[in-house]
Amino acid sequence: MDKNYEIIVYGATGFTGQICCKYLRDNYTDLNWALAGRNKEKLEQIKSELNLKCDVFVADGEDIEALRSLARQTKVVLSTAGPFARYGSLLVQACVEENAHYTDITGENHWVRGLIDKHHVEAASKGIRIIPSCGYDSIPSDLGALFTISQFNKPVSRVDVYHEAQGGASGGTTETIFTMDGLTKEMRDPFVLNPDETVSEEQRQKSKDGFTIEEVDGIEGWSGIGMMAVANTRVVRRSAALMEQNQKSYGSNFTFGEHGLFSSKRKARLASYASILAFIVIGTPLKHLVRPFLLKPGQGPSQATQDKGWFRATFVAYSEDNDRKICSIYGSGDPGYKSTAKLVCESALALARSNDLPGGNEYGGVLTSAVGLGHVLIERLKKAEVEFTVLS
Repeated sequence: MDKNYEIIVYGATGFTGQICCKYLRDNYTDLNWALAGRNKEKLEQIKSELNLKCDVFVADGEDIEALRSLARQTKVVLSTAGPFARYGSLLVQACVEENAHYTDITGENHWVRGLIDKHHVEAASKGIRIIPSCGYDSIPSDLGALFTISQFNKPVSRVDVYHEAQGGASGGTTETIFTMDGLTKEMRDPFVLNPDETVSEEQRQKSKDGFTIEEVDGIEGWSGIGMMAVANTRVVRRSAALMEQNQKSYGSNFTFGEHGLFSSKRKARLASYASILAFIVIGTPLKHLVRPFLLKPGQGPSQATQDKGWFRATFVAYSEDNDRKICSIYGSGDPGYKSTAKLVCESALALARSNDLPGGNEYGGVLTSAVGLGHVLIERLKKAEVEFTVLS
């Protein structure tokens, strides 16, 4: 089916959506794309303020017919409209029905689990790629693991990633965190995104959530709590399981862990216990006391904070015969917003423009960045100044 557009950005008036629009405007002048969202006036305002030369579509997240019309006209829907459990379900349904690929920036694994249950089989049968979590959650962890494993020519038993970052928060992220309250039991399953019967007892034993404060062998720094480990680890484990099904195994009984990296034992301890305290507050009625002081949806870090931000993920991997390799990913720009916009835009462009995606043109399903985009996306990100480095 011929499509009128390569990409439609849904949620274009939100904080991250606007950054995506700027990224596409500044880097892909030949792109045939459009804006979409719920409010025509806001969409037209953003189009004018950013001097965009593209069409505008109005589609409420609860209007399935409008969403089908939108999906019918584009190769790819790029969504930044969170919380995704609130605004994204019918949009994904429309993409599967109307043969449009889909990507987003969600970290809401409970919602992604629902997408797998509802849409994986049909999307696979149609060769439609539904690829959530293509922002800072969870591309650095997922593609970084793939890149590191690809440095071995033999099975890998374990990869651990250590994250460092500098940036700001937005009201949209805050809203998402508050909507996820009460879902902790489901989120606690380390293999919530895995296909059935793809987890061994050894993998379960070595994949329990938690953190240790200790000096990291092979890299400078101390490990502590990984702020987004509960989201990212589940995505990487789904990648490993799908790779196994595709006869591209990472390694038998492969396991993955995620941690924060800090310059001193004291900083690791302070950051880890402060994070635990914040999670406790969000999970109790105390959240209603702090919420008025936090950013509202549509608000976010200043341009200066975005420009000064950065992220680094360092991977320590061991083969089954105990060889070690250390690799890293580094990106400039606030990880949650400026870098996230780059990551998800390049993911959408890979879907729209690449003819050599993993698995071939007929491959589809509810996938991950490593499985559905793989080294095609790694090469795009390298050209977009995200550094993938083999350290040792």
